[in-house]
Amino acid sequence: MINNVVLVGRLTKNIDIRYTGSNKAVSNFTIAVNRPFKTQDQDADFISCVVWGKTAENMENYTKKGSLIGITGRIQTRNYEKDGKRVYVTEVVAENVQFLESKNNSDTKNDSQTDNHTQTNKKPTQGKSEAIKKTDNDYPEFATDAFDNDDEIDISDDDLPF
Repeated sequence: MINNVVLVGRLTKNIDIRYTGSNKAVSNFTIAVNRPFKTQDQDADFISCVVWGKTAENMENYTKKGSLIGITGRIQTRNYEKDGKRVYVTEVVAENVQFLESKNNSDTKNDSQTDNHTQTNKKPTQGKSEAIKKTDNDYPEFATDAFDNDDEIDISDDDLPF
C-alpha cells in the first residue's frame, strides 16, 4: 500500500508546540496550499498537519505565520469522543519538513507584502530579451509569448534531425 503526501504551502499561524507525558514535542498546524484553479469562494486548501520531535521544535524556532514550507508525509485518520459525540480527524503526519525561504526573505516578504506586487526583470535569450514578471510566489510568468512573432527562422535541412 502507498500513503505518501507532498505539499508546499504557507503556515496560517505561528507554531504552537506541546509536549507529551514522555516529553516528546508535538505540534498541530495548518498550511494554505494554493489550488491550480480558482473557485467562487476560495483559491486555497487549508490542510491540517501534525509534526513530532525535533522537527516540531525546529519549526517553532525557525518559522512563523506566512513561512513557505514543503512537507512530505502521510495521511492519517483518527477519532475520539468529545461531549458524547464521536469526532473524526484526517491530517497529514509530516515526516520531513523543508523551509523553502530564508528567514530574512520571509521577514522581508511578510513586512512588505502588497496586493498584486509585480516586478519586471529582463532575461536575455539568444541575443534577444524577454520581459519576465515575478509574482509574490516567485515563479516567473512570461509577459510575452516567445512563439508569438512573425519572424522566420532560417534552418537548413542539414540541421534537422529527421
